[in-house]
Amino acid sequence: MQGLSLKNVKISIKDVEKNKLIYDDFGEMLFTHFGVSGPIILSSSAHLIRYKEITKKLNENKIRLYIDFKPALSFEELDKRILRDFEEFKNKDFKNSLEKLLPQKLIPVIVDLSKISQYKKVNEITKEERKNLVELLKNFEVIINGFRPIEEAIVTAGGVSTKEINPKTMESKLVKGLYFAGEIIDVDGYTGGFNLQIAYSTGFVAGNS
Repeated sequence: MQGLSLKNVKISIKDVEKNKLIYDDFGEMLFTHFGVSGPIILSSSAHLIRYKEITKKLNENKIRLYIDFKPALSFEELDKRILRDFEEFKNKDFKNSLEKLLPQKLIPVIVDLSKISQYKKVNEITKEERKNLVELLKNFEVIINGFRPIEEAIVTAGGVSTKEINPKTMESKLVKGLYFAGEIIDVDGYTGGFNLQIAYSTGFVAGNS
């Protein structure tokens, strides 16, 4: 699925050992040569990197990403939508019945994971098989096993504590005449221009002061 870009999908990142939701979001993401990326993935990583015992959890494959490819539809609505498509393509092989529903790059993966033979005629697919297909499209599971290196980071967390900075001037409360701006400060926002805004605003205040 490398290069596949998805819009209007919902993601949930969970600690499956504790059955705990770490983060969820809605928007755009993409599959890459190394895994997943895109706006909602970048935002989720800010929460994931701060999660307790994250390195241990990743090494033990206990962190999972769940993708809902059709968040606008409930399970029942998606089932009805698939039924309509199946009725239209009832004499086709299963692998050729999903073109109206999914991007081309996603179809072979979904067919494989659905455990339905790609050559099975659509009118022979059972209700149970269809139910499993709906579940797969609403809860597509990806095991997360690590982060990309710091050199590839879009924005970094950590830095000088905001408690040690005068927000009106950006001057250090500990060292007179020392001013801070941008990512050297321990602030980071979601993707979407917030970190640029932090850089511009703190730079402007520090420069004027």
